[in-house]
Amino acid sequence: MSEDRSALLSTRLIHDGRIVRLSLDTVRYPDGSVGELEMIRHRGAAAVLPVAGSEAEPDPEVILLRQYRYAAGGVIYEVPAGIIEPGESWEECARRELEEEAGVRAGRLVELTTIHTTPGFTNEQIHLFAAFDLKPGTVSTDRDEFLEAGRMPLSRAVELVRRGEVSDGKSVVTILYAAHFLARG
Repeated sequence: MSEDRSALLSTRLIHDGRIVRLSLDTVRYPDGSVGELEMIRHRGAAAVLPVAGSEAEPDPEVILLRQYRYAAGGVIYEVPAGIIEPGESWEECARRELEEEAGVRAGRLVELTTIHTTPGFTNEQIHLFAAFDLKPGTVSTDRDEFLEAGRMPLSRAVELVRRGEVSDGKSVVTILYAAHFLARG
C-alpha cells in the first residue's frame, strides 16, 4: 500500500494542551472513502537506558526509574524519558532527561531506534538511546514527577519485562533492544 500524505481533508481542534493537541480530522482513506478520526498530535520524546556498568560485562547494571503514573494506576518501572524542547536535538533531549530524572550524565550516547507509540490515534514518536560512561549529575524533576532511580543487572530488567512488571511500551522496547544490542557487541 502506498503512503498518501494528502489524506487530510480538514481538521477541527478540540483541545490544545501542554503536552498534546487533540483534533477531529476528516480524512480520505486509501480506497477513496471519507471518514473522521480522532488524532492526538505530540512533539515527540527521547528515552534512554542508562548502563551503569561496562558494556563489555556479560550482565551490566542499568538504572530504571520507579515512577508514579496516574494513567497507569500507580508506580511503574520506566527508563528516563521526556518531551523534546523547541530547538533541541533528540540526543540533547535524551541527555537532559537522563540527568534530570536519573541524576547521571552520559559520556557516550548510542541511538537504538525510533518507535511510534500508538499509531492508531497519535503521531507520537520516541527516539530510544542507551547511555554509557556515566558520570554523576543533578536530579531536577518537574513539579508533577514523582520518581526514584535504582540500579539492577540488565538481566533483572529483562526478567521484569518478561513477567509484565515493566509494562510501559517505550521502556519494554528500550530494555529489550539494548539487551540484544549489548549481547551482540
